[in-house]
Amino acid sequence: MPAIVDHAPADGGRPISLFESGAIMMYLAEKAGRFYPQEVRRRYEVNQWVMWQMANQGPKFGERGHFSRLGDKQGDQSYAVRRFTDETNRLYGVLNNRLYDRRYLAGEEYTIADMICYPWTVNWKGQGQDIDEFKYFKRWFDELSARPAVQRGLAVTAGPTEDPESLPAEERERRAKLLYSQRARPAPAEGGLLTT
Repeated sequence: MPAIVDHAPADGGRPISLFESGAIMMYLAEKAGRFYPQEVRRRYEVNQWVMWQMANQGPKFGERGHFSRLGDKQGDQSYAVRRFTDETNRLYGVLNNRLYDRRYLAGEEYTIADMICYPWTVNWKGQGQDIDEFKYFKRWFDELSARPAVQRGLAVTAGPTEDPESLPAEERERRAKLLYSQRARPAPAEGGLLTT
């Protein structure tokens, strides 16, 4: 889960800590005064697409990737792979339909809505999609892919792909436990919020 601490908040007060990508992007865009309209209608146009990414695109694309990588290690995953490949396709259709009459997701201005949705589409081929099926999305995707700042951002994480099978067995087991077997942590027994 992404998290930041801003040691120089705009109000000059004590540091502000934030988690979740959408909240972080809203905070940083508001602080910088860029990529986040001030006018209420335009701002909520952006907000709804940031929330759409967090509630739909990220989780569904992530599930598609999860079940595809899992293979048959946990039994037959064919239904899950088909289900989330189809859902991913449906969500590309949502983007395509949104972009048929506007340049960017929230209108004619590049915003954090575009920034948060774009990275999830970079692996369209690995998600089992053909972006030529979505011409309005493809136009947007190609335009964003050509932006120098987007290219610099993607380069931060670029590097050789790690083959999980090349890792020692104990490291593969440790990672599998993190990825596939997490459960809730218990809350502290004492010292929490005061109750009346």
